[in-house]
Amino acid sequence: MYFSAKPARMGLAASFGIVLLVLPYVFARSRRTDSPGNSPERTVTVEKKNFSRVLRVNGTAQATHSFVVLAPRLAGAQLSSLVITKMMPAGAHVKRGDVLVEFDPQAQVKDFLDKQKSFKDLVGQVALKQAEEDIASAKDDTALKQAEDELKRTQLEMQKSEIVSRIDAEKNREALDEAQATLKQLRETYELKRRAAAAGIHILEIQRDRAMEAMNFAQANAAKMIIHSPMDGVVVLNTIWLGGRMGTVQPGDEIRPGVPFLQVVDPSQMEVRAEINQADFLQLQPGLHAQIHLDAYPGLTLSAVLEELAPLGHAGRFSQKVRRFAGRFSIQGSDPRLLPDLSVALDVELASIANALVIPRESVGGELGSEFVWLKSGAGYEKRPIRTGPKNDLEVVAESGLAAGDVIRRTAREEQGAAAK
Repeated sequence: MYFSAKPARMGLAASFGIVLLVLPYVFARSRRTDSPGNSPERTVTVEKKNFSRVLRVNGTAQATHSFVVLAPRLAGAQLSSLVITKMMPAGAHVKRGDVLVEFDPQAQVKDFLDKQKSFKDLVGQVALKQAEEDIASAKDDTALKQAEDELKRTQLEMQKSEIVSRIDAEKNREALDEAQATLKQLRETYELKRRAAAAGIHILEIQRDRAMEAMNFAQANAAKMIIHSPMDGVVVLNTIWLGGRMGTVQPGDEIRPGVPFLQVVDPSQMEVRAEINQADFLQLQPGLHAQIHLDAYPGLTLSAVLEELAPLGHAGRFSQKVRRFAGRFSIQGSDPRLLPDLSVALDVELASIANALVIPRESVGGELGSEFVWLKSGAGYEKRPIRTGPKNDLEVVAESGLAAGDVIRRTAREEQGAAAK
């Protein structure tokens, strides 16, 4: 059986022709549907809502009440480092008076015992020197008394000069002169001996007092090897330089005196220390509210209040001309995850208007000092002059020219060019 190919070819050609006729209509309709002017996402409905203008600043969380623990500075000691023998772990809750850290006290105890021995030796030397001086003073007093008695005796003998021989009278005169000279010498040397003895004793007393001070310093150094907590709080370890690396101390590590390696913080009262740019400083004032967002916990949000601003600025990190000012925000409330040294972002509320007409900033155009939007009117758009109020980075308040429910174009600049065509 044979079939003719001509009818089949005619049917295929007719179908192809119908497709060619329909495609332009479908394409045109698709273009009308997808045109920017008719696309729903290219328009905005004016609505009333709460408007706020915020400023984003960054800072670091800190405890309002804290105590920084420094490695003890030892008085009169030449030690270059201290060895930690016992320490509270990070995050531990401590009470006032609890032991925070202990250092190896052997060197300080040995130094104290040595200084104590030197002090006791000098105390004995002072006592011995004083006893010797008392004995010498008693002997000199006796000799002085004897010389005075001898002078009185010779004076009595001189009264017999008229009844004794000339030779005996001369002997009595010589004895009187000798007694007077002896008494005078004893009196002069007596004072010199007392001053010399007092000077020698005073030297020993100075050495004794120095030894006592050294002993007390050594005893105080030994007491500094144990550090107690002055308040209730949580232990936080600071990151410091440890033997060529940055890290936190552990038992057995050596640490130099004066290094702040640990702190006790009260987590119930936290604050944020923020650096504020010079361009934003004049917008802030104490009492403004802010929302806190922690970089480590994106879902955690807390409230804060700006408490104070530093009146003097300091040079910024990237420029010496642009100054930065320190600000302190008190955190309202607490959270167990909020710990010191966490990086924080604060959204400071500079202005707030309730129930305002709010439109996107990109919907507002400007020419010749006036502002306008493209308002939907029937199948097209018309230019509508408006007056705007406060603005933030994304939105602006429309004070006049629009009403709630009006539909405007989202981007004024692009739509203005399209309308001109």
